[in-house]
Amino acid sequence: MLLTDPPPAPAAALTYHGGRADAAARLYPDAPAPWLDLSTGINPFAWDGVDVPLAALRALPSPAELDALHHAAANAFGASDTAITALPGSEIGLRALAGLALPRPWHVVAPSYRTHEAALPGAITIDATAVEAVVPGGGTLLLANPNNPDGRCWPAARLHELAQALAERGGVLVVDEAFADAVPGASVLPLLARDDRVLVFRSFGKFFGLAGVRLGFAAGGAALVGELATRLGSWPVSTAALRIGIAAYRDIAWIAATRERLAAAVAELDGVLAVHDLAPIGACPLFRLVERDDAPLLFERLARAGVLVRPFNEAPERLRIGLPGDAGALARLGAALDDR
Repeated sequence: MLLTDPPPAPAAALTYHGGRADAAARLYPDAPAPWLDLSTGINPFAWDGVDVPLAALRALPSPAELDALHHAAANAFGASDTAITALPGSEIGLRALAGLALPRPWHVVAPSYRTHEAALPGAITIDATAVEAVVPGGGTLLLANPNNPDGRCWPAARLHELAQALAERGGVLVVDEAFADAVPGASVLPLLARDDRVLVFRSFGKFFGLAGVRLGFAAGGAALVGELATRLGSWPVSTAALRIGIAAYRDIAWIAATRERLAAAVAELDGVLAVHDLAPIGACPLFRLVERDDAPLLFERLARAGVLVRPFNEAPERLRIGLPGDAGALARLGAALDDR
């Protein structure tokens, strides 16, 4: 395919969320298999420190293990002074926001994770430069840090200042920190106390590379976290999620080593992108955003080579590229980019 060809629009099934290699395989049946799925921001170097036997799933999840999970996660997050509750994935927590007693007006910073706008129906969408202007009006402000898909990071201290300014007006700050584990110092949680009007969502699966476990957390102010925990009931996550999460969050050595490994791997990805005149955007090592006028055509070229990246129907000039898991995957991406 030549760069002079009219750029096709990626199929809608591939623009809503990443991780849909099965749909891509149906749309591009002639692409070589197996697919290289770079459409998500999930760590390709997954933690594999524990197996959960089937026998462990015969009883209801243990309250003692739930407490242990909360303690392990809070320690890992530096959230010792806040409330915390486990979730069956941070997506569920976001989807529950509209049912909480959150003050209006609602504002959502965009572009960001698609679920944010759906989580607060009727919210006013603003860009990051407009945050200062809406804070004096109070209400609820939802943003991501690091942001997805562009990897923008707010300084944690600045988020804390925003939260305090909102709280003075009866407002609430909601922060989606799904990718914060990969960016040391990004989280606002270590700065918070139990009476702060802040709700923070964390994801387990992205950093630990185990998205199918469906584990996440809400942490922050006790009133907000407590309201969400009440809605989830006595068994918010499975026994498998409890045991995997406890062991993973206690594996401090793996967490530290993986942060270094991700930094090295994304530097290699940046090098390959730069060779192909793609300027990588973002501070999150789990993905990079690139912008080109011919991005739909580039997506098509990669897909026909069996490489899936994340397109955006609302921003067709953008592609998000996840982190390849080894030298072979990186080389395959480079070869697909070379194919003109």
